[in-house]
Amino acid sequence: MEAAGGLWQRLAGPEERRLLEILSYGMVGAGAVSALLLVFLPMPYGRYSTRRFGCPVPVRLAWALQELPSLLVPLGLSLFSGAARLSEWPNRVLLALFMGHYVHRALIFPVLIRGGKPTPFITFALALIFCVYNGYLQGRSLSNYAEYPSGWLKGPCFIVGFAEWLSGMAINIYSDHILRNLRKPGETGYKIPRGGLFEYVTGANFFGEILEWFGFALASCTIESAAFAICTLFILGSRAHQHHQWYLKKFEDYPKSRKILIPFVL
Repeated sequence: MEAAGGLWQRLAGPEERRLLEILSYGMVGAGAVSALLLVFLPMPYGRYSTRRFGCPVPVRLAWALQELPSLLVPLGLSLFSGAARLSEWPNRVLLALFMGHYVHRALIFPVLIRGGKPTPFITFALALIFCVYNGYLQGRSLSNYAEYPSGWLKGPCFIVGFAEWLSGMAINIYSDHILRNLRKPGETGYKIPRGGLFEYVTGANFFGEILEWFGFALASCTIESAAFAICTLFILGSRAHQHHQWYLKKFEDYPKSRKILIPFVL
């Protein structure tokens, strides 16, 4: 453990700080490219799954394993990298918000899944790589570099950002609950989601997660958190559009007033 801590301390400095910035720009670029590709190629998961993208991975196992690095990597960095900034309360709280999301995503959400189609291996692998990447990006930034004034947790950026983060996470979890309970035991096929923000948008669960990470970005005010929020908007916005078009084709009675992602707007 001491050896690992010493290694990370030797790596810390302006060069790693610059690396984190480059990785942040790379994340935004990757999100933009992914959004462009999704215009022509549906994301191969769930109802769009196909064996062309590799052997199927059981959906619960895929969700747990692919999301786990975003929990374990920041935890490991906190314990074994020196974590020079984690003596400060703003850094502790912000990192706890990030990891709290992935406690739910990696440990709770997979257990709640009902049925669900297997995840193609390539989709699973890409998600796993992203979570390792982002776990390092957010974990290292908050544990070793981000600096905040003593009153940050009482300031407007944190308070408004935390409110957005909490609201977004609640919307995301409740929307997932609605989706899980669309079918009664023994039923098959697809149904139109009803209730909650699904009355206003097709991608209610996606809207919640986007709101959550933009709130986190405001609360953190780091280039790394902003990059993650923008990347999330690119990818989940594209998926919401993909779902919206699918529902319109699948159901003649799909509500025409229902927006794609942002209530009353888009």
